Amino acid sequence: MFHNKCLLCLRLAGRSVLFRRKSTYFITTPIFYVNAPPHIGHVYTAVIADAAHRFQMLLGCQETVFSTGTDEHGTKIQEAALQSGSPLPQYCDHISLQYRTLFQSCNIDYTDFVRTTEDRHKSEVHKFWNVLQAGGHIYLGTYSGWYCTPDETFLSENQLAERQGPDGCTYKVSAESGHPVEWTNEENFMFKLSSFQDDLLRWLQNDESVHPAKFRRQLIDFVSNDDLLHDVSVSRPKDRVHWGIPVPDAPHQTIYVWLDALVSYVTVAQSKLWPPDLQVIGKDILKFHGVYWPAFLIAAGLEPPRSLLCHSHWKVDGKKMSKSKGNIIDPLDCIVRYTASGLRYFLLREGVAHSDGNYSETKAIRILNSELADSLGNLLNRCSGKTVNPDQIFPKFCQHSFSIYCNSDEALKLVESLSALPDLVKDHFLACNFYKGIDCIVATLHAANRFFESQKPWELCKKHQSPHQNGVLHLTMETLRVCGILLQPIVPELSDTLLRKIGISKEKRMWKDIRPFSWEQGRLCNVPISAEKIMLYKRIMVSKS
Repeated sequence: MFHNKCLLCLRLAGRSVLFRRKSTYFITTPIFYVNAPPHIGHVYTAVIADAAHRFQMLLGCQETVFSTGTDEHGTKIQEAALQSGSPLPQYCDHISLQYRTLFQSCNIDYTDFVRTTEDRHKSEVHKFWNVLQAGGHIYLGTYSGWYCTPDETFLSENQLAERQGPDGCTYKVSAESGHPVEWTNEENFMFKLSSFQDDLLRWLQNDESVHPAKFRRQLIDFVSNDDLLHDVSVSRPKDRVHWGIPVPDAPHQTIYVWLDALVSYVTVAQSKLWPPDLQVIGKDILKFHGVYWPAFLIAAGLEPPRSLLCHSHWKVDGKKMSKSKGNIIDPLDCIVRYTASGLRYFLLREGVAHSDGNYSETKAIRILNSELADSLGNLLNRCSGKTVNPDQIFPKFCQHSFSIYCNSDEALKLVESLSALPDLVKDHFLACNFYKGIDCIVATLHAANRFFESQKPWELCKKHQSPHQNGVLHLTMETLRVCGILLQPIVPELSDTLLRKIGISKEKRMWKDIRPFSWEQGRLCNVPISAEKIMLYKRIMVSKS
């Protein structure tokens, strides 16, 4: 049911794994758990995936599919709904809607929003379960072990730590999350994870399987350790976890929330999109996506994801975010403070996948004012203002003027920077190192500002709009054109405003439109710029108090 005639057979560790040649690009975020409202970490994950999705569209990919959604089953949801005083379905509807609303506010351009409470998903989970069971990968057994309710998982002794409580007693917790565990003895269905060790190691040997490399090495260490790679429980007794999808032909059991959640990607994709090209996840769910997920897929005869991008977390002023510390960052407050473009820019500018980011309002304001308001916005205002550009045009390219007036050190450095920029940005954006690509764009904008300052067009404009003045305006606007196109995956709304202002039509904003640069082929006519009065990015004012 997961494959058709156009699927090709790939031998992976002696098993048939099915895939097909693809003309589509399929990218996912995890589906987000609805035990609490969304926070800035969820937005970060979604913005990374959205930028990657938009970049593929910018490159001209014929069909891109970008899925996100909400994970709505399990013990934590039962408890959260009970505390809220709402019935479970209404509680899930409420939190799921918060995610949709937030993502729309942040210009997250998803193509599918999947919920685990949907009928289409429940049906796919049952199909997936039946395939695993028919293949002999699931068996009924008695499981005894340490169970962590907040993490919805069993843990081995090696994954535990001891912590002293307020009463002076010592109790066991998850070494990774710090959440308490309890000894549990129950009948569960088990998945033969241990039999997929060789398959997982072979998948992980591919450098592209997991990024950054430090997380791939962590997975290899985990999978290689026989003491850690145990068979995993894939069901829970219904009398303990009633809010979930029933096991087929065993209604007294509900399917493990992580198996349920991971199959959501299959729910969206079906066979025509498989496998996912890129799955963006946070490091807290690396084991589930980097061990359980590929093993489930191989067992079901499906190819594992082509690439997992695992990112680190955000701290606040150097401290871990937590409810107890009261430092959870509400992304809606950030949108009010910085705008959606400002929030997206800051997260992608400062976020580094391999290490935790540090959210600081002071830092955010400094970056946004310096780079969006000044380097980009002020440069646009200066070259489009009626004082220096009385004809209100994006001047045509003139080789004679360019050769005469644009041969200063500042001009040559700008041309050199701008010429190299697209290839540099492409390499960084394809690797989802958006911060590196943005850094290259900002460096080019700095070069453009130095060039503009050196030519003093405000003095040239005392005469009629001269060839010299037009040459300065042209090279400056050509820089804005290229940077505007490149910034579309990062700040789509702001980029649209910029490109519209300088007269670049929507049909001329694709990657293929960046080149040839004007000095390579020339622009044969002046282009009127928009008469619309805009402030590309308003400086954020900070109270002295």
